[in-house]
Order: sequence, then structure tokens, then C-alpha cells
Amino acid sequence: MAPPRGGDSAAPRLADIAVQAAVSEATVSRVLNGKAGVARTTRQKVLAALDVLGYERPVRLRRRSAGLVGLVIPELTNPIFPAFAQVIEQTLAGHGYTPVLCTQMPGGATEDELVEQLQERGVTGIIFLSGLHADTSADPVRYTRLSAHGVPFVLINGYNEHVAAPFVSPDDRAAARMAVRHLAELGHERIGLAVGPERFVPSRRKAEGFTAELRESFGHSAEEAGRRVRHTLFGLEGGQAAAGALLDEGCTGVVCGSDLMALGVIRAARQRGMDVPGDVSVVGFDDTPLVAFTDPPLTTVRQPVRSMATAAVGALLEEIEGSRGQRAEFVFQPDLVVRGSTGPARRAAAG
Repeated sequence: MAPPRGGDSAAPRLADIAVQAAVSEATVSRVLNGKAGVARTTRQKVLAALDVLGYERPVRLRRRSAGLVGLVIPELTNPIFPAFAQVIEQTLAGHGYTPVLCTQMPGGATEDELVEQLQERGVTGIIFLSGLHADTSADPVRYTRLSAHGVPFVLINGYNEHVAAPFVSPDDRAAARMAVRHLAELGHERIGLAVGPERFVPSRRKAEGFTAELRESFGHSAEEAGRRVRHTLFGLEGGQAAAGALLDEGCTGVVCGSDLMALGVIRAARQRGMDVPGDVSVVGFDDTPLVAFTDPPLTTVRQPVRSMATAAVGALLEEIEGSRGQRAEFVFQPDLVVRGSTGPARRAAAG
């Protein structure tokens, strides 16, 4: 059965689409001709195959948007944010919503200005990723005003008890603890933490988990454990700066608040002529794309991006539909991914 003509610039080949979508040519034909009797998930696979192969969708298959949903993120330079954005946008599109990506940049629009622009465009809802809700020094009244205007929203990475909305977070305390345990099992005793500014909730929680695990594993006092924590700027440069102080303290293992910070620690170690992991072991956080291919491949704590992003969209859809029963924090468990940037402490290896 031939595909519909439909006036598209390039007529899709049924066989190619069927292979890409892993369905029969007959199923592809039914989807392209707008016929009933095809499961929603199968229809989505065929449409995704069209997109991947670079074909235009037939006009009859182009759905009307259920509404605009804003996604407000801090930046695009840290790979974790595009990773979240991609899953969120895919999930929203699967539910018929059109995502509107709003990125903050130095000297550009602020979060409040972006929200105002989204409201002017009549968005159906907003998802905030690592926004001002994560900053304990920021006034949460902005979110109260947003609720008063009837705009549903969900917040990812950063809990604030004064905001009545669904929150989605990784277990930052557990992430830091599992990283410390991993290094301790390798024989490291002097372990440091390079993490973002203290005013941010995820940074505070990682520091809390880190100091708690040092007390439990090594019997350090809170004061001793606190001396091993370096709050610094997010990013590679911040990790590099924190590493200087931690390496001066004799740390042979460093836990980091992000993969970018971990790469900064590795850079600092190498500038001192140190080997990773021979002289110092480094653990990142996020498991962003490409860190499996760095030199050495980065041991990191994986943030469950897909699960968190999908949950955030699901919570937002419930808010849009009028549900108010799940205004709580949904906490997702991270996983330790062991690669080449961690190894036995020299003393343990020699002994």
C-alpha cells in the first residue's frame, strides 16, 4: 500500500520507516493514512521514526498543541541541563504540549523576567530546573504570586518548604554518602568535598551527607568534617579552585558536586604533576554525557535524569488538571557509576 501523497516535499518510504520503528509496513501505512486501530504507543514510534529519518509529517498527522509549557533553566553550558531539557521536552510533546525553553544567561533575562514573558504568552504551566527556589537567599514570594495567578508549576532540584508546589529532587545526601563510602572502601582516609555555594539547597544537602558519612566511617567530629568541605563556584573553574585547598590538606580522594567540578579537580591535580587515580581519586556527580569518555573515564554518582524529568512532567499535568494532592517533594535515588578516576589509595595498594 502506497503512502499518502499529502503534498509533502519528500514522500516517506514505508520500508525505511517500518525498520526504524520496528513495526510492519502495514502498520506504518495505517498511521500515515490516519487510520484507527493502532495503539497510541505504536503511533508515537512511527511518528518518531519519521522525525529521525528527516521526513515531514503528513499534514493530517500534525496535532494541534494542547498548550505552551515553559521550561526555565539556568544555562546550557553544563551538560546536565540540556539532558533534563531534552527528556522534559520529549515527554511534554508526547502529551501534546509545546515546550518553550527559557535559558538564563549572565547579563540576560532574569528568572522573574522570563516568567513574566511566559505569562504574557498564556502558558499552561511552567517547570523550573535549579532555579531561585534552590537558593535559600532568594525570596520565595515570587512563587506564591505565580500560584495566585493560577499558573501551575513544578520545581526540580531544590526544595523550599515555603512554596506549595510539587518538587522533584535527587537524594543529594545519599549521593555524597555513597561517594565517600566508595573512596573509603578503596582505602582513602583523607577525603574532601568540592561543592557549590552554601546557599543552594543541593550543595547544603551534599555537604550534610558528606560530613555525616565522615563521622560514621572515620569518627570525625562535625568540625573536622567541616574542614574538608570547600564551597566554591559551580563549574570547572570552581572545582579547580577547591582542589587547590583540598590537595594542600593532603586529600587523596575528592567528592565533587558536579561532573564539571570533578574535571576541574582533575585539571588541578595534573597541574601539580599528580596522577589520577594513582595519587588522587575523583568522584563527580550527574553522569553527564561524555564523562565515560574523558581521560580517565569519570567515576560519578548518576542523577536519575529520565525518571526525574518524567515525574516532573507528570506532576505538572496533574496540576494542570486541577489535582492538588501531591504537593510534596519526590526524592529519587542516585546510583554510583565506577569508572577509571578512582582507585586504591597508595598506602592501601602497597599494604
